[in-house]
Amino acid sequence: MKVVAINGSPRKNGNTSMLIRSVFEELGKAGIETECINLSGKTIRGCIACRKCFEKQDKHCSITKDIVNECIDKMVAADGIILGSPTYFTDVTAEMKALIDRAGFVAKANGDLLRRKVGAAVVAVRRAGAIHVFDSLNHFFLISRMIVPGSCYWNLGIGLNEGDVADDEEGIKTMQVLGENMAWLLHKVHE
Repeated sequence: MKVVAINGSPRKNGNTSMLIRSVFEELGKAGIETECINLSGKTIRGCIACRKCFEKQDKHCSITKDIVNECIDKMVAADGIILGSPTYFTDVTAEMKALIDRAGFVAKANGDLLRRKVGAAVVAVRRAGAIHVFDSLNHFFLISRMIVPGSCYWNLGIGLNEGDVADDEEGIKTMQVLGENMAWLLHKVHE
């Protein structure tokens, strides 16, 4: 089994990445392979509403000059998907939003490509607004007909500067429990 995470943070090794790695540690203990794709430094444009994904139904977006189709391919091949984003004005980063819109449209256009995969949101936040980010990411999973595991708290970690989330004991514990629950669910789905 494999879980792919997409880190929507402009900081490749920032707080969002640290939280994802905490989930990955638990998945690794359960024998689940992991891979992280960073959107950092990538230029990703939003959906242009061309609807070519519905016309062609080739499991790809018509925009081919960015990383989105590669992300879609990785999500389709994976058993589980983690989407991680820092909180930007109480929402996901622009890159993550573009990915969600385009990957969601492609998935819908091609018979719900992501259905019954396990999906989990991971959110880094300085202070407030994380619940809206958490909701935005979970809306993608739910409309994609995916299965979402819970944790012991909302899947967020608090920190401003790179590395600050390491001091958020509750946030790290939440990621560990999320990893345990995601691993358990992946095994159950594949029984």
